[in-house]
Amino acid sequence: MTNIWLADRPLLLASKSQARRSLLAASGIPFEAMDAQVDERKIEAPLRESGAPGSAIAQHLAREKALSVSVEQPERLVLGADQTLALGDAILTKPEDRDAARAQIASMSGRAHTLHAALCLARDGKVVAECAAEATLTCRVLSQTFIDGYIDLAGDSVLLSVGAYAVEGLGIHLFESIEGEHSTILGLPLLPLLRLLREIGCLEA
Repeated sequence: MTNIWLADRPLLLASKSQARRSLLAASGIPFEAMDAQVDERKIEAPLRESGAPGSAIAQHLAREKALSVSVEQPERLVLGADQTLALGDAILTKPEDRDAARAQIASMSGRAHTLHAALCLARDGKVVAECAAEATLTCRVLSQTFIDGYIDLAGDSVLLSVGAYAVEGLGIHLFESIEGEHSTILGLPLLPLLRLLREIGCLEA
């Protein structure tokens, strides 16, 4: 197998996420990246107000990102992705500051939450394929002293991810159990993506 990628041009990732870029690079998929200029909070607001589940919000945002970039980049296959965190009936977003991060972690202490990761492939403003996956993470019971120490040690990196953690870093110390694919937790369900790329003829079957 000398070349697994069959398309004429690299995949276009509509994201600035370093985790998603690393996953694609490690899997050998040639790609370029272009951040989607969409207002995520504005897009998801009506969905939240209507009580839409986290899975639906993640899929809608992934679709909007892919479509917005695909309109700007004709004929390119564009990958959009998004992730939400559902803690009971609450849908968490990236914390605005360290105090918000501290509150998020405290709310997750001793509880399980679900990460919904969705992706969408689009071309010329039309959806080509889409799918989603989920993972369940259970936090340890965390003392306020531990939470404060974690926030101090992790610094502003806690502002980069929903839930204020990255399991590939210091965030792993928050958990007692994790169920789900690692790539789903990082925000890009890689096995479903590879399946879709094979189905549409972009990857060697």
